[in-house]
Amino acid sequence: MRSRYFTLRGAYETICGPVGDPHNVPPALHPNLTPIRNSENYMQRRNILKALSAVVATAAFATSFGAHADDKVIKVGTISGPDAQIWAVAQKVAQREGLNVKVIEFNDYVQPNAALDAGDLDANSFQHQPYLDSQIKQRGYKIVNVGLTYISPLGIYSKKFKSLKDLPQGAKVAVPNDPSNENRALLLLQAQGLIKLKAGAGTNGNSATPLDIADNPKKLKLVELDAAQLPRSLSDVDAAAINTNYALAGGLQPTKDAIALEDIHSPYANLIAVRIQDKDKPWVKKLVAAYQSDDVRQFIKTQFKGSVVPSF
Repeated sequence: MRSRYFTLRGAYETICGPVGDPHNVPPALHPNLTPIRNSENYMQRRNILKALSAVVATAAFATSFGAHADDKVIKVGTISGPDAQIWAVAQKVAQREGLNVKVIEFNDYVQPNAALDAGDLDANSFQHQPYLDSQIKQRGYKIVNVGLTYISPLGIYSKKFKSLKDLPQGAKVAVPNDPSNENRALLLLQAQGLIKLKAGAGTNGNSATPLDIADNPKKLKLVELDAAQLPRSLSDVDAAAINTNYALAGGLQPTKDAIALEDIHSPYANLIAVRIQDKDKPWVKKLVAAYQSDDVRQFIKTQFKGSVVPSF
């Protein structure tokens, strides 16, 4: 405030002379002088002073706003494991670009969207579009996709069999119990020729369930479990469809241990989500750019060797 006062004072004195000298005060500002409204010199001084005041005020506001924006801590929610590892790299890239990012780790798929919608996070990064769509439909979240990150191909794993062809009649196959990932698992089983879904099931936002299976030649028995429990279930079932992050956390290597994997061109690429009202803010563009950087791309390729593939 003090610096802005002296800026205005300096501008005033340049035009009107030193402050405190009544001979240098514009007529309209001195109580003992009669205003000369038609004076061209007075009007010029008055207009210049108004313009200078506006410029200084605007500059001060812009400086204040810019400082606030740069100081904002962007809280990003993600899942422990590969997501958190990748975000640690993106966090450093963001810092170089003047964006302060704090990564907050979760251990399940439910809390990050609830926390984002409630305003406890500024962004999250852990899910694909079908899962986000299902959460928006169920819970009414005002959340939107602002950029893609990577795809982790969902795989089918088994401790008992080396090929899907070896699965016996009536084999128990565990699948995730959340609508989006269960749909994904059923589509993979269908792609491998193990089941056939009813027409329209599993596509265009219509999540498939075991009730949508039209043909099941091996009479597979599907066991629905929480996604995080699937690696631990392998001793109790014949096979399980497991998300890559949970597979890695369970000591499984997708390219080595899976007996079937999603195609890399699957639509289930993960994304960065923010609240709808924030999607056009400058920090969002910086955040996405930090993730979709060469540093992050190289880290993914080197660290995960094909089990995680960049989608940008």
